[in-house]
Amino acid sequence: MVSFILLAPLVAAIVAGFGHKFIGDKGAQYLTTGVLFVCALLSWITFFTFDSHGETIPLLRWVESGSLSVDWAIRLDALTAVMLIVVTTVSSLVHLYSMSYMEEDPHKPRFFAYLSFFTFSMLALVTSDNLLQMFFGWEGVGVASYLLIGFWFKKPTANAAAMKAFVVNRVGDFGFALGIFGIFVLTDSINFADIFAQADTFGTTTIRFLWTDWAAADILGFLLFVGAMGKSAQLFLHTWLPDAMEGPTPVSALIHAATMVTAGVFLVCRMSPIYEQADVTPIIITVIGATTAFFAATVGLVQNDIKRVIAYSTCSQLGYMFAAAGVGFYQAAMFHLFTHAFFKALLFLGAGSVIHAMHHEQDMRKYGALRHKIPTTFMVMMLGTLAITGVGVPFSYDLLGVPFGFAGFVSKDAVIEGVYAAHTAASSYAFWMLVIAALFTSFYSWRLMFLTFYGETRDKKHWEHAHEGPLEMRIPLYVLATGGVVAGMLWYGDFIGHHAEEFFAQAIAIGEGNHVLHDYHGVPAWVALAPFVAMLTGLFTAWIFYIKNPELPGQLAERHQGLYQFLLNKWYFDEAYEFLFVRPAMRLGRFFWKAGDGKVVDGAINGLSMGLIPWVTRLAGRMQSGFLFHYAFVMLIGMSILLTIMSVGGGATGGAH
Repeated sequence: MVSFILLAPLVAAIVAGFGHKFIGDKGAQYLTTGVLFVCALLSWITFFTFDSHGETIPLLRWVESGSLSVDWAIRLDALTAVMLIVVTTVSSLVHLYSMSYMEEDPHKPRFFAYLSFFTFSMLALVTSDNLLQMFFGWEGVGVASYLLIGFWFKKPTANAAAMKAFVVNRVGDFGFALGIFGIFVLTDSINFADIFAQADTFGTTTIRFLWTDWAAADILGFLLFVGAMGKSAQLFLHTWLPDAMEGPTPVSALIHAATMVTAGVFLVCRMSPIYEQADVTPIIITVIGATTAFFAATVGLVQNDIKRVIAYSTCSQLGYMFAAAGVGFYQAAMFHLFTHAFFKALLFLGAGSVIHAMHHEQDMRKYGALRHKIPTTFMVMMLGTLAITGVGVPFSYDLLGVPFGFAGFVSKDAVIEGVYAAHTAASSYAFWMLVIAALFTSFYSWRLMFLTFYGETRDKKHWEHAHEGPLEMRIPLYVLATGGVVAGMLWYGDFIGHHAEEFFAQAIAIGEGNHVLHDYHGVPAWVALAPFVAMLTGLFTAWIFYIKNPELPGQLAERHQGLYQFLLNKWYFDEAYEFLFVRPAMRLGRFFWKAGDGKVVDGAINGLSMGLIPWVTRLAGRMQSGFLFHYAFVMLIGMSILLTIMSVGGGATGGAH
């Protein structure tokens, strides 16, 4: 069954991509969408029936080279089961949504083939039993992301965004590859079973890297985390994610909200046996995750493109997941990954419905009063906003035995409380960053809702023609909205409640000093209330700014122009990278082009072609006199030289012996 889940999307992608002339455009859409719905159904069955102690399903012998022996196999445990339903559920709904959203595009078979290929690559990543297989899926989703971001290849901005995503991810992937090499050097294997069996020695073993001896767990964990930073758009390697919004909106929902960007979180949780032996790297993960959550939330406050607001929200929420993983609360990191997939995919697809209704306008400043024109979209996006901002009943678990609230309330608040429960300097810093980020998340989420659906319309022409999308676009919204409402309450017990240890079993390693899962349940009341108060503060502030006094945001931006421009320009990361890396690289490339290729290579070739070669040609031409006696003379001279050489070298008498 799991083998079918893994391989069926690849077959569908190949048939849709190369055989659409035989099965038609509709056939390509129905094939890929139908296959993904079957995979989603089987994934849910797997989720409810898998053996919590894990199993390995070998598929084929893959690589044999010296001591390196790698099978293509499926590792099925709790982490895999969770990722299977996240990937296939969101992908199947995005396929269905795209059937209508991409209806007018002339290249639909190519689009659906790319979607299915991405799904296969992501499934190869999350089912991997070794680092090589994971790296194969890792690079596969990178290629698919490049193809999907740049799907509208006639748009220069789409091509630039695709290239930027590809290059930035290669930086992270280089760190990931170094980590794989280091693990192989240390363990003589890249199979997870062998690595995890030796992981308890990583804390006392050193590796020489960059002329310094490092604790193996720290250096290898850090190198793997560099790969995770690139794929999951963490601070310093985050710049590709907002630009990736140039791709079609369903792509944003599939890749940049629910699946590919969570691969880094999955990697850290999968390699928890190594991180549990490290001392420094978990601190780095915690600090970078919390700082990313704060940074992205501040930038999201002032963005006007509806998709970019949600993109920075994604970046921020990924920071929450890494902060949880950094303090050893891997269960909460996976729980927030799970719930986030529902409400963030919902928000992206809801934004796509708004964009579709407003004739592909993405600037929220041109929206307004749309709740009267697209009430279904308004309703589901309201549910998504309630989920991401963390609306719920505080202390309901203590009172009712179950947390009562939307998905984000259950999982995000658990992350914040768990980070506090770690009781380290890094976790204290992370706690306050995450609480502030929660306040900002509430503000920009309600800002999006108020600008889009409330007030007066600011584009009367497009507003008058706005209407709901067809049923194919609405069904995914209903399903995802349901998940955004109930996913946290339904699976709290399995992920971070009393059944967590049984649910995850061997899939996550917990060191002797890691008590975060237990201590999280006993945090002070003010800690549990902090994210709820932050949510209310953000909601109230957004209401003041965009409902009660709509002129206030403009006045405030004018009064604090420096801060406003700083946030609007995303802390000037792009400009800094342009100055530090892009321009020097282009100057170096231009130097090699002009001086190296132009003067040295081309100069040498031109010198040969214009100097030596014509001289040799003229000399050879003079030898072709056309007189028979001349040719006979040259032959005589040649034979004389040959006989002389053979005589001197002893070749003439060699045959007599």
